[in-house]
Amino acid sequence: MFEGGNTIVHKDDETGSVNRSVNLGGDSAFANAFEGVKAALKADIGDTAFRSWVAPLCARAFDAGTLEISVPTRFIRDWVRTHYAERIARLCAAQIAGCARVEYIVAAGAQKPAAADAARAYEPVITANENAAAAEAAENLSSALDPRFTFENFVVGASNELAFAAAKKLASGENVTFNPLFLQGGVGLGKTHLMQAIAHDALARTPEKRVVYMSAEKFMYQFVRALRSRDTMAFKEYVRGVDILMIDDIQFICGKESTAQEFFHTFNALIDQGKQIVLSADKAPGDLDGLDDRLRSRLGMGLVAGIQGTSYELRLEILRAKCALMKREMPEAVLAFLAGKITSNVREMEGALNRLIAHAELVGRAITVEGAEELLQDLLRAAGRRVTIEDIQRRVADHYNLRMTDILSPRRARPVARPRQVAMYLAKALTEHSLPEIGRKFGGRDHTTIIHGVRKIEELLQADRQLAADIETLKQRIAG
Repeated sequence: MFEGGNTIVHKDDETGSVNRSVNLGGDSAFANAFEGVKAALKADIGDTAFRSWVAPLCARAFDAGTLEISVPTRFIRDWVRTHYAERIARLCAAQIAGCARVEYIVAAGAQKPAAADAARAYEPVITANENAAAAEAAENLSSALDPRFTFENFVVGASNELAFAAAKKLASGENVTFNPLFLQGGVGLGKTHLMQAIAHDALARTPEKRVVYMSAEKFMYQFVRALRSRDTMAFKEYVRGVDILMIDDIQFICGKESTAQEFFHTFNALIDQGKQIVLSADKAPGDLDGLDDRLRSRLGMGLVAGIQGTSYELRLEILRAKCALMKREMPEAVLAFLAGKITSNVREMEGALNRLIAHAELVGRAITVEGAEELLQDLLRAAGRRVTIEDIQRRVADHYNLRMTDILSPRRARPVARPRQVAMYLAKALTEHSLPEIGRKFGGRDHTTIIHGVRKIEELLQADRQLAADIETLKQRIAG
């Protein structure tokens, strides 16, 4: 139970038990409202946690005050139950009229929820004619595909046209001169969309192909689980037997020596067999810290297709396309407002649009620019204050007349070490990144080094007025 009397119920529907609720269609206001709930939660927990645990959730049905949420696996259900269920229930109660209870249903093997006029959602990537054992392995290894992430729904602009063209060529089945295809870009710029579009298109053209799409975190989790169960051979045989292997956010295996080693051997085996590899990361291969030089070199041997930040015009076109896909209308002035205000992350911009659409349908009132500004206060504040670790490092280096390479270097001389600790302190204070993530951004340092640097600056601030003044100046420059 939680404040307001809302109850959280967890239910397993893997056996195909009868669903007593009315299934939510793509036109349901409640399905759109839950997208608004997810967008609000994302602002709270951050991009990485959201992609891993909350993004796969879908509103399945709503009946008698109970909202059913489908999850693709028991593992995700249990994690959500432990870490996010109460927050989700509170947000549902606040944003979905009459919602008093949330049920979680593992939807593997059952009809998948519809989302934004899609016929099905979150279907495991398995080939049509694999046997039962291989299908089970694919379900465990492959991440869910979002049916909205197709080439038809991808809006092309100058910032992503090379990546789009390369992805289309690869999915067509024609011979390509590059392997791997390496998609590089920041969060929410379309890397995941293009990777899943490749999977959709390749399977539609040749259903017999074995296509696996997964996050780097899932690759690591499955490999570690295979190690613990002493079943690494089955893992190796399956992963190295696919036709197309796609791994999202490959930067997360940086610094994970055994996982990176296994990926290196998998990479070589697939290349030797003429199989296709597609990877994505937030940096180009040469800029990934914590990777073996051999692997970094191999990652750069194919086509590195960068996806740059979106222009205002491209963001506006993406919003128009989203409205058309959902068969919803939104005033052009409101779309222009969103495109101008939420500039760094297309995913957050789409979440804001979902929230506005849900509100308009639930309260029966048209959305204006003023109304949008009021409804999206939290997202707009977050967008306005978002700071990257690279921004902090650059500002600190400029302030102390250093180079970026000095901040990232192993040098321990005080004129370099102290500014580096200042940058670590500010990264901890001004961003949502975890200590291991901050460590990776500082030349692959261990999280204990980050803790030491942060504590050192905290101690010095008690007596060093000049340091306190420096940090205050840096905060103002970073925020401005």
